[in-house]
Amino acid sequence: MSFLLDTDICSAHMRRPARLAHRFIQYTGRLAIPTIVLGELYAGAYKHPNPSRLLTAIADLLQEVSVLDFDAVCAERFGLERGTLLQQGISVSRMDLLIASVALVHDLTLVTHNTADYQNIPGLRLDDWLIP
Repeated sequence: MSFLLDTDICSAHMRRPARLAHRFIQYTGRLAIPTIVLGELYAGAYKHPNPSRLLTAIADLLQEVSVLDFDAVCAERFGLERGTLLQQGISVSRMDLLIASVALVHDLTLVTHNTADYQNIPGLRLDDWLIP
């Protein structure tokens, strides 16, 4: 695998697959999402009165990506990164840091349009596939 997809990239792909189709085809077999992102996608689907269309889109997405668990190694990395950042007076969203920890543990580039949310995490590689 090469890339870990953030929630915003998955949502964009589910809404307008043609916009990101070339990237998904180009990197077939090298795309993953963390269980945290999967949970966010399900939460987004279930907040709608009729979630069936979104649940189908999530099922389709799962045919294109691997799912990486947030495990004990990721938890330790999260603790290390959060503790270090807090010592420096830097605050990063816990959810973003959970996602970033999976990317760091698995040595993946995090694909997100919200690069500013992740810029203070040392060693994290970022890519934005939504920039025109």
